[in-house]
Amino acid sequence: MTAVSEALDLARLQFAFTVSFHIVFPAVSIGLASFIAVLEGLWLKTRRQHYLELCRFWSKAFAVCFGMGVVSGVVMAYQFGTNWSGFSSFAGAVTGPLLTYEVMTAFFLEAGFLGIMLFGWNRVSPRAHFAATLCVALGTLISTFWILASNSWMQTPQGFEIVDGRVVVLSWWDVIFNPSFPYRLAHMSIAAFVVAALVVAGTGAWHLLRGRRDPAVKTMFSMAMWLLLIFAPLQAFVGDLHGLNTREHQPAKLAAMEGLWETKSGGTPLNLFGWPDMQAETTRYAVEVPHLASLILTHSWDGEIRGLKEFPKDERPNVPLVFWSFRIMVGLGVAMIAAALAALWLRRRGTLFASRGFARTMLLLSPTGFVALLAGWVTTEAGRQPWVVYGVMRTANAMSPVSAQQVQVSLLVLVLAYFLVFGTGVYYLLKILRGGPALSGDASNESGESGAAHDERRVPQAVLAAPAMSGLSARLDTDTARAL
Repeated sequence: MTAVSEALDLARLQFAFTVSFHIVFPAVSIGLASFIAVLEGLWLKTRRQHYLELCRFWSKAFAVCFGMGVVSGVVMAYQFGTNWSGFSSFAGAVTGPLLTYEVMTAFFLEAGFLGIMLFGWNRVSPRAHFAATLCVALGTLISTFWILASNSWMQTPQGFEIVDGRVVVLSWWDVIFNPSFPYRLAHMSIAAFVVAALVVAGTGAWHLLRGRRDPAVKTMFSMAMWLLLIFAPLQAFVGDLHGLNTREHQPAKLAAMEGLWETKSGGTPLNLFGWPDMQAETTRYAVEVPHLASLILTHSWDGEIRGLKEFPKDERPNVPLVFWSFRIMVGLGVAMIAAALAALWLRRRGTLFASRGFARTMLLLSPTGFVALLAGWVTTEAGRQPWVVYGVMRTANAMSPVSAQQVQVSLLVLVLAYFLVFGTGVYYLLKILRGGPALSGDASNESGESGAAHDERRVPQAVLAAPAMSGLSARLDTDTARAL
């Protein structure tokens, strides 16, 4: 390995490391922001106290995720100047304005109303507070729009020409609404909702296993399972459409995802499992299902899919990495759909909240949203290689003139800092989730405890429901509820 290639691999590893940390926090924030808005809307409509307690509880978790997402995003952005100045110089005319639009239209909206959402409960009217919550939720979705527009252009670039070695925009409409953008925007947005639903479901399962049966815990668990029932199958449908788009615009990536080396006429089999061997140009130990790849990827029995051998060796991605990351994503997606269907079956039997086995299953499944999210990101980004702008600019040409030693030092510093800072943040977030929402005034006898034991853990309804209590009193009352 030459010094240049070593520096390139380290720079890619550093960016992958920072992006992997960054992507999980905005994903949770996107899903939770909309979930909180729904909860607050339900509270305004019904005035049932447990909706308000859930709204406040998940607002704390959202604040932690939002803060860590901002910090990790700033660090990631700096790398465009430190490690990838070649890319910034070449494509800055596209990525610079798109990221600026994201800050001006999304981040300012989120940051401007976040304070009201978190601290304005007793300082503005309920309707004004709800409007602030909606603005924060809208801001997260607008941010997703611009970030995915930038990244999708790198995947399927359109609307530009190259003048003096730099990109010049000809049509912003074509740049933003490039061929893969609608599918990738939908795929990522739904993934964020699935991730948040699993976090909420896992938190609800944790408290169900601890014996809580109050409306707040049952409501968040029930709503999370309904969300999973809607969005997990919808994600599979959108993923199918995205696959058709990838076949048209990034055929080498699709071939790597399926471990296909030969272009076969008359129908292409699907490799369920196997081990792609890039040297021998074959997938060893393949378990094949005849015609299934053609049926899924072309929607026809004998559709043709181009094999990897049709592409030069230096234009092929890391096939084993793409092959297995794709299967991890799909496999976990199937598990999520199965869990959502199992919840529907238990709901019909009236045992959704009583089944400890299912609660344990959802507790174990709660982190899989993050795993599937990262696996999907690896599939998308590693499958694009060796291009940083697909078919236009190679990743090697995007590098800054830095040495391997320089990247090693910065990578080591980032690893230590990230595990210290974000490790502490995640610990605090888990502590919040373990605490759970406060027992609300309409908890009644549904908490699963009886007699004096229930009465001792319950905060008086008049205290929790008082609409004019101060922010300090609210925190003291919540802490008292948990202590009792």
